[in-house]
Amino acid sequence: MLIGEYEHSLDVKGRMILPAKIREDMGEKFIITKGLDGCLFGFSQTEWTNFEEKLKTLPLTNKNARDFVRFFLSGAIECEIDKQGRFLIASNLREYSSLEKDAVIIGVGTRIEIWNKEKWKSYNSSENISADEIAENMTMLGI
Repeated sequence: MLIGEYEHSLDVKGRMILPAKIREDMGEKFIITKGLDGCLFGFSQTEWTNFEEKLKTLPLTNKNARDFVRFFLSGAIECEIDKQGRFLIASNLREYSSLEKDAVIIGVGTRIEIWNKEKWKSYNSSENISADEIAENMTMLGI
């Protein structure tokens, strides 16, 4: 299970180190794509295959479904870890997620999210997220 929060920097070429604990679960090759909330999503090969299978079940005749599939698949790239433990984030994905220098990688169970550090701070702030409010909303999901 992917968990934790790790701060890293991108180099001038757009490469970033994948933390060793995360690398164990992600593997030497993995997929990153545009994510929700302005971050990037990263999936191991196995999790990506599972995600693709779910996308394939969406009805082609539904515009929202087509938009959803396009959103995730159009930006998806396969990343490979180099000998220094780095991977390259494509320029279109860096632009989408406002990644320039400082970034945060978080583990969220079956995927990682890669955030611009300032965006993550803002998103994760007490003004934006209330643990009590989240807990109350989870009852609607049966948790």
